[in-house]
Amino acid sequence: MIVRVATEGQYRLDDGESARLNELDNEIVSCVQAGDEEGFRRLFDQMLELARSGTELASDELEESHVILPPPDISLEEAGEEFTGEGLIPG
Repeated sequence: MIVRVATEGQYRLDDGESARLNELDNEIVSCVQAGDEEGFRRLFDQMLELARSGTELASDELEESHVILPPPDISLEEAGEEFTGEGLIPG
């Protein structure tokens, strides 16, 4: 699975990590809907950490991303536009 973090790069994750990524995505949607900025930030940081735990692709090694995460400095308000409905990862 290829995950892009906007403004950073692409990371290759084991396919087994997709379930955890989806769990975090669903939890983030709930936090965003509830206006829980602290919960959102904590979970989004975990999501970014999970993505970054993969193997970073070289800048000239572009592959189609399965998931594109917003930039690390996204605000709760901006996240409300990204993390809606089924979230970033349709389940």
